Amino acid sequence: MELVTPGIGLIFWQTITFLIVLGLLAAFVWRPISDALRAREGFIADSLESAENAKKEIAQLKADNEYLLQEARIERDKILAAANEAAKQIKESAKEETAKITAKMTEDARAVIATEKNAALTEVKDLVSTLSIDIAEKILRKSLEDKNAQETLVKELIKDIKVS
Repeated sequence: MELVTPGIGLIFWQTITFLIVLGLLAAFVWRPISDALRAREGFIADSLESAENAKKEIAQLKADNEYLLQEARIERDKILAAANEAAKQIKESAKEETAKITAKMTEDARAVIATEKNAALTEVKDLVSTLSIDIAEKILRKSLEDKNAQETLVKELIKDIKVS
């Protein structure tokens, strides 16, 4: 039964050996391991903090991007509205200019037509007066071929002159 129950001397020496090994471990191994664990813990804490900061920065950048995108949309809408307004003003200006040009062309055409009409009427009057004189001359020649008719006409004209 000695194998099952250890002796007092064995327990004593095992305890001393255990304490020596524990002292050596505490002196040489525990301090570097605990320092390494603390360093690792600090590194993990710093990494988590950096990750949290990066997450916050990403959220801030996303918010900034949304804000900039919204501002760009508003600016785009303003530019489009201004462009539409400018196009509308250009159309209105072109319509007004076209109306002015059309009115001027119409007025010029009327003036040219009136001038041409007056010229044509003057030409017709000249032609009519020339034809009337030619016809009167031919009629007078025919009617005045007779000497008695000439004398009668001259007497009538003299009477008309005295009466007037």
